[in-house]
Amino acid sequence: MSVDRTQVLRAAAALLSRKATATMDEVARAAGIGRATLHRQFAGRDALVRALEELGLQELEAAQDRARTGEGPADEAVRRLVAEVEPVAPLLSFLVTENQLFEGDQQNEGWARLDARVSDLFRRGQEEGTFRIDLTPAWLTEALYGLIGSGAWAVQDGRVAAKDFQYMIVELLLGGARRSVEK
Repeated sequence: MSVDRTQVLRAAAALLSRKATATMDEVARAAGIGRATLHRQFAGRDALVRALEELGLQELEAAQDRARTGEGPADEAVRRLVAEVEPVAPLLSFLVTENQLFEGDQQNEGWARLDARVSDLFRRGQEEGTFRIDLTPAWLTEALYGLIGSGAWAVQDGRVAAKDFQYMIVELLLGGARRSVEK
């Protein structure tokens, strides 16, 4: 029987974004395969998490591309980015809490590419006079990731309606990041 690796990864992502401590047995069941089959695809949890990281980075970069973050006013680009990231938000939430991905010299350079693109968006907004200059682009980037991750968890736990995900993130972030016009 042929196993679709991407299908297994998507099943693992769906499970682990709801239950970060799921065992490999639980992941195999969620994917509809046996544990031995899962281990042939991924030698262990570390290998599975690294493969999920690759999938997540690809999907996040694709979301950034679709959001066209270099076009139009920066605040509108942030709105588009949040909308495009929403489908992968639970996976992002899981990945940013996986310490193994950010320890030592083994950090995937994809994270730096993502960070640079988002930071560039916030920097552009500062240069346009849209965003506050007392908050660094790096901090605004981290704040965006934190809000997306928190929003994903809140939706999954039923504390927030899925239809409100984008609105709440964008309004809180932009409300705090927007430069006030002094009269």
